[in-house]
Amino acid sequence: MVKNQRPTTLVLSLFWWFFGVVATVMGQRNREATTLFQTRVVKVGVVLDLGGGIVGKMGSNSIRMCVNDFYDSHPHYKTRLQLILRDSQRDIVTAAAQVVDLIKNEQVEAVIGPVTTMEAMFVINLGDKAHVPIVTFSATSPSLSSLHTPYFFQIAQKDSTQVEAISAIIQAFRWKEVVPIYVDNSYGEGLIPWLTNSLQKSYIRVPYLSAIDFSATDDAIERELYKLMTMQTRVFVVHMTPLLGSRLFAIAKTIGMMDQGYVWIVTDGMANFFNSLDSSIMESMEGVLGVRPCIPRTKQFLDFRARWKRQFLRDNPTLVDINLNAFGIWAYDATTALAMAVEKLDSTLSGFTNVSKNSSNVTDLENFGVSRNGEKLREALSNVRFKGVGGDFKLVGGGELQASAFEIVNAIGNGERNIGFWMPDKGLIRNMNAKNATTAYSTSKENLGTIIWPGDTYSVPKGWQIPTNGNMLKIGVPVKDCGYTEFVKIIHDPITNSRKVTGFCIDVFNAVVEALPYALPFEFIPFEKSNGEMAGTYDDLITQVYYGKFDAVVGDTTITANRSNFVDFTLPYTESGVTMVVPIRDNRKKNAWAFLKPLTWDLWVTTFCSFVFIGFVVWVLEHRINNHFRGPLPYQIGTSLWFSFSTMVFSHQERVESNCGRFVVIVWVFVVQILVQSYTASLTSLLTVEQLRPANTDVHQLLKNRLNVGYLEGSFVRGMLKDMGFKDEQLKVYNSVEECNDLFTKGSANGGIDAAFDEVPYVMRLLQTYCSKYAMVEPRFKTGGFGFVFPRGSPLVGDISRAILNVMRQGSNMRRIENAWLNGSSCRDSNTNAQVSSSTSLGLESFWGLFLVVGVSCLLALIIFLATFLYQHRHILSNHNRSDSSIKRRIGMLLNTFNERDLSSHTFKKSDSSVTSSPTSASASTHCPPISPSSYTESNFLISPDPHLYYATHQHKATQEPAPITNDTHTKSQAT
Repeated sequence: MVKNQRPTTLVLSLFWWFFGVVATVMGQRNREATTLFQTRVVKVGVVLDLGGGIVGKMGSNSIRMCVNDFYDSHPHYKTRLQLILRDSQRDIVTAAAQVVDLIKNEQVEAVIGPVTTMEAMFVINLGDKAHVPIVTFSATSPSLSSLHTPYFFQIAQKDSTQVEAISAIIQAFRWKEVVPIYVDNSYGEGLIPWLTNSLQKSYIRVPYLSAIDFSATDDAIERELYKLMTMQTRVFVVHMTPLLGSRLFAIAKTIGMMDQGYVWIVTDGMANFFNSLDSSIMESMEGVLGVRPCIPRTKQFLDFRARWKRQFLRDNPTLVDINLNAFGIWAYDATTALAMAVEKLDSTLSGFTNVSKNSSNVTDLENFGVSRNGEKLREALSNVRFKGVGGDFKLVGGGELQASAFEIVNAIGNGERNIGFWMPDKGLIRNMNAKNATTAYSTSKENLGTIIWPGDTYSVPKGWQIPTNGNMLKIGVPVKDCGYTEFVKIIHDPITNSRKVTGFCIDVFNAVVEALPYALPFEFIPFEKSNGEMAGTYDDLITQVYYGKFDAVVGDTTITANRSNFVDFTLPYTESGVTMVVPIRDNRKKNAWAFLKPLTWDLWVTTFCSFVFIGFVVWVLEHRINNHFRGPLPYQIGTSLWFSFSTMVFSHQERVESNCGRFVVIVWVFVVQILVQSYTASLTSLLTVEQLRPANTDVHQLLKNRLNVGYLEGSFVRGMLKDMGFKDEQLKVYNSVEECNDLFTKGSANGGIDAAFDEVPYVMRLLQTYCSKYAMVEPRFKTGGFGFVFPRGSPLVGDISRAILNVMRQGSNMRRIENAWLNGSSCRDSNTNAQVSSSTSLGLESFWGLFLVVGVSCLLALIIFLATFLYQHRHILSNHNRSDSSIKRRIGMLLNTFNERDLSSHTFKKSDSSVTSSPTSASASTHCPPISPSSYTESNFLISPDPHLYYATHQHKATQEPAPITNDTHTKSQAT
């Protein structure tokens, strides 16, 4: 029974399942029918080049796919876009006529297109007049933004957004000059101001702009490329359409401009089509770098790219090489944005207002109506946000697609390879998804992958070459009429009417050119008049480089800040600075007090006071125990001063008995020895220097005394002297070392000079010629030294500077050149007297530490002596009477006691005394007062209540011979 019910249950289940499926399908159809009945059709015009243009066919395919995909995924939307296609036939007028027809007759709510910048510029005003949004996905020129129309939407990356990426690449490889090559129309011209401005901010020169007409013949393109070959710049930025750019690179390869040493960078106008160009064209572009917007490789993008390719081949089976690029993606996202925007329109409003009924001309511009939904559609389209195939979709600046990162690719063989990316906030990066990418903006080439350059090489081109037009560099050289020909010398041969240029600067330049890794043809051209004289000043010569008459200047040209505003200098190859040179005079016989000059007055006074102080200290320490320091007061003063001053020559004969005195004398003798030796050395040096004393060492003294000064004719030093305050009548000109010597011989009183200001190489030449007759003194005014002159931004500056460093580092060539031209003097050492010290006296600041040691030693000895003395005679201070008279008496007693002999000292004991010293007397043998309090007891003195009696008794005992006294209360004996 149960077994028979199972088949029945299965049949019923299948029946209900089938019934549910049928009901679902019928319900879906009913809903679709209802939705279709309720939808509102919105007409949208599409104006593209549908004939032979790749962008037009690509855009058309993307737009139709977008409409189908959008409404399949949004079936609940109440609006449907109705596309009305028109062919612009790659003609500006035809494109405009089609837009007029769409607006006037079809009354479209929006227009997608046209393709080119020229067509877009013509139809923008039409959309603005009719309030119909013009949405372009391929017109990328930044010049379109200058029209400031609210109804124009540029849903594409503007060309100006890529200039910073191009500039970063050029900075990464340190190229200094770039030549843009662009199509001569509004599309090409729109990028140039942005590109040149970005390059100039990075100090990259743009010496030439190469504009090629869109319809130029191959011969015209070839002539322009040959013209570029005659220039030294080898870095080119190409901004063209794929059609014209393909012809350009094919011709460039034919004439050899795709060989090693050239650099080609193309903008997104061509880089977007690398995957669609013919293989022969890609082969001619091998080594080219391309910059194009970066499209994220998401799953949505990959899926759309595959479906797009299948659909495109079904519609265009012959165009098998065409692949999807940024323009097709922007067309898809632009259509999506438009579909989302029209959904927000008011369904009650449609059509146009103010449409003329009488006009029969379909292109009558005066009878345009105004779209009722135009304003709201513009606002809705401006605020659309979604995740598109090309990434986050967002319009900024009133209708422009927000800037994104750029991808940098390298054309290799028939294809391309990614070598890096550029982001507005990070600069050049190797990987977009790198987690450890730096947050700082970078222009380092290390962030780029390996690049194959033109000529199939991995070596980075230097970016410039010597021009191939057969002309050599024209190098101007100064003309030396009569002096300083060691630096530049021009020899005229009247027979052959030729000129030979030699000299120190010329030989240095020749050595530098030989050190370059490439040949540098050049010729020297003297800057002279017809009579052979120099045709101006050095500033005039340098100005010729600024105006292009000379390609460089080689000579004794000094690097200054003012000159560097007009030209570029290489690194200096000579010692830098402007210094003062003065004659030397011998003053030894004119100063009888020269022996006082080694020490300053404060040191003399301090030394004298120290001698007196040492005499006083020794007297205090030795007075009670040393007969040499006793006697009448004048005798004691004389002995003390004699003792202290005689230590200066170490001739003191008085014996010092106390240890404290000996300690003070040892320290003082050490200090005196240092002072004497320093004085001797300073006096010797001073007398030697005095033989070569410069006449003037202070510029301010020259100004104060209104003395004349000299300078080399044509030198910038004249301006420096004027700035210092010298008057015109004080400035004297010379042309050679001989003339300078003659001016020094005359002096200011006879129309000569008392000082000369010149650059160090010239001054050194003067000192070498006249040996010890002149001296170079401070101060030295800083300058850049001698350098070679080139135009601003010249790429030769870096190579020449590096070659100068190589020549100077090797040393052998530089020494040979210097010996040949600058070391011809018979002087053994012309620079011996170049530096003269402004002060040779020794001051107290050099010795105050020694005097501090002496003072501390003396004070320490005095403190020990005074403390011991007061302790030995403490019974004098132990009187309980505190009246003023009693204090005065005790002080008087102490002074009288100090003036007496210390009979306990061994120096006053007779040699035949029978008294045996007790152990306590050993403290007195130290010649400082005894330290132990047990050395004295009350039995040592006769104490009387009457102070007068004490004094008399004490005086009486002091005159007696010492005798042993025994105290019953002590076990030790004491001599009194």
